Amino acid sequence: MKENAGDCMEKKPITVSALTRYLKFKFDHDENLQKVLIRGEISNFKRHSRGHFYFTLKDDKSQISAIMFSSNANLVKFSPKEGDQVLADGYVSVYEPYGKYQLYVTKLAQEGLGELYATYERLKASLKTEGLFAEERKKPIPPFPKRIGVITSPTGAAVRDIIHITKRRFPLTSIIIYPALVQGEYAKKTIVTQIEKANQDQMVDVLIVGRGGGSIEDLWPFNEEVVARAIDHSVIPVISAVGHETDYTISDFVADVRAPTPSGAAELVVPDQRELLSGLADKKRRLQHLIQAKTEVMKRRLKQLRDTGVLSYPERLLSDEKVRLSHLNDRLMQTKPTRVIDHHKEKLIHFMQTIHNHMKQRLSEKKHRFNRALETLDHVSPLNIMKKGYAIVRKEDTILKDTSKINSGDMIDVLMRDGVLDCEVKSIKKDD
Repeated sequence: MKENAGDCMEKKPITVSALTRYLKFKFDHDENLQKVLIRGEISNFKRHSRGHFYFTLKDDKSQISAIMFSSNANLVKFSPKEGDQVLADGYVSVYEPYGKYQLYVTKLAQEGLGELYATYERLKASLKTEGLFAEERKKPIPPFPKRIGVITSPTGAAVRDIIHITKRRFPLTSIIIYPALVQGEYAKKTIVTQIEKANQDQMVDVLIVGRGGGSIEDLWPFNEEVVARAIDHSVIPVISAVGHETDYTISDFVADVRAPTPSGAAELVVPDQRELLSGLADKKRRLQHLIQAKTEVMKRRLKQLRDTGVLSYPERLLSDEKVRLSHLNDRLMQTKPTRVIDHHKEKLIHFMQTIHNHMKQRLSEKKHRFNRALETLDHVSPLNIMKKGYAIVRKEDTILKDTSKINSGDMIDVLMRDGVLDCEVKSIKKDD
């Protein structure tokens, strides 16, 4: 016993909280515990007033406590209950106050629906990558549609809600029903056919495609790719109205507008006549107020004119204008346009004479300078020198200045004043 006590004394004690925090740290950093998918049966299910789910997942050998917070619980497509076989997606961690580990569920699906969810996620990702969900592809919904097309079951509650709400909100709009199956194997084909028919007929301004609430299997036709592509190809704007507000289908993402319910679609597609009438009444009151205010201003202006006597003696307005017209006439007579024209004619003649004289003077000066240049050229001209008895000697078109380039027997040209001599050199006599 003493040895055991001694061993205990050698160990450093820790608190329960420290141990629990250490275990939580281990759980939270184990990758295998952060993403788990567990199959089990629901037991001890409780729904908290705040929307959280508390339950136990068990099989024939073990069980684990589970919690699903309201933010995730609101997205569950079914109503969990005791004994349901489910697939729970989430992570495992330690709840420190009680020191126990439990499963924190983020997604919950009924057993057998897992493959449907996987198919849904794959198609959703594929169409999103292809761009079918892009905002720039969305067509605007007309604010005042004349005719609305509704593609749904003609006997369901959804169509009754749409008709009732639309007629109550905006009776001017008419509704055309395109009957279609909205669940089952053949539903997708009839939905696609009616979308195509509505586009061929071009009788409606907008389409509502949908149905009331149901299980994931009931809503599945609106998760089919052919339905999604038919909505995308529709020239007519499409409002998707499938199930309840928490239900999201592929059609919701592809459609131009997603309505939370069929009733919500009816409220989205047409304006409320009461709001319109109220708005018109408000605009009428504002217009009447503006007209009244403008009338009062004009009345005051009229009274001012009456007080000035203008309306009592309108000829006074004309008398002022007569005086002004008389002054203008006097100024016109003083200026006499013909006199102004004659004055400008005289100025033009004077300018023409001045230009003529200037040109004549310039021409005389140019002639005098030209004659002087001719005389100067004549003084230095070789022809003038040749008149005095001088000649130019040329050999093969080259003018010779001395005898250095001439040999006996060369043929030369002697240019004189009145002609050219072809000569042969007999001999050369050079000056000393």
